[in-house]
Amino acid sequence: MAGLLPLFRPLNTPITDWRDRRVWIVGASSGIGAALAADLDARGARLVLSARSADRLRQQAEGFRDALALPLDVTDAGAFIPAMMQILDTWGGVDLVILNAGTYSPLRAWELTIDNARQTVHTNLLGVMDGVAAVVPQLLRQGHGAVAVVASVAGYRGLPRAMAYGPSKAALINFAETLYLDLAPRGVSVFLINPGFVATPLTARNDFEMPALISAEEAARRIIGGFASGCFEIHFPRRFTGFLKILRLLPDRLYFHLISRRTGL
Repeated sequence: MAGLLPLFRPLNTPITDWRDRRVWIVGASSGIGAALAADLDARGARLVLSARSADRLRQQAEGFRDALALPLDVTDAGAFIPAMMQILDTWGGVDLVILNAGTYSPLRAWELTIDNARQTVHTNLLGVMDGVAAVVPQLLRQGHGAVAVVASVAGYRGLPRAMAYGPSKAALINFAETLYLDLAPRGVSVFLINPGFVATPLTARNDFEMPALISAEEAARRIIGGFASGCFEIHFPRRFTGFLKILRLLPDRLYFHLISRRTGL
């Protein structure tokens, strides 16, 4: 029985006390990132807010207890290391980095171009990898801390209109799993966040019914609850993501038939 106990322990160190916890949110200016910033500020966290919009970040930071606006563009590979150095100069370390920046455009196969494919992959995947490369050395020096990668249930299996978005998120899921295997034994937690449909400026581009749509504020509460559980994957809303997890197990022929019938595409 003792040999089975590790299977029932949290994969990560649970985060329950947010008072003075140093949290860097990349992609903080709108949607889930902005909702997380507001919720974590109310819980007493110290925040670094990053996104491309400097003016919006400064306005956000002014309304929080202890927040630093640190604008950056995740498609600029050289932006993360100077930002990390500035955080170290200000705080001396960081406890949690949430890599949330992303882009989305609904695309069918015949709408895919070199430009929109590269833009999506650069923002959603390479931007996260650049961020991880910049922060992991510091987390390993500390011997503690956490990285949270925001992917999507669109990365579970192929879906219509997700021609570039879905593959970028599928790669993030694999990346986070590999990251966990390397970092967890060294005391650094890795969280994978897979939201379903969340009402944000990006999902506002959809012209189809979005099942189990939730607000960004509700998404933030689910994510914070996931941090407290220590689970590796934080996915929500469960009534939707659980169904998609079942679909992952289906044979290809049945999966394609069900998705085509459900979407009418």
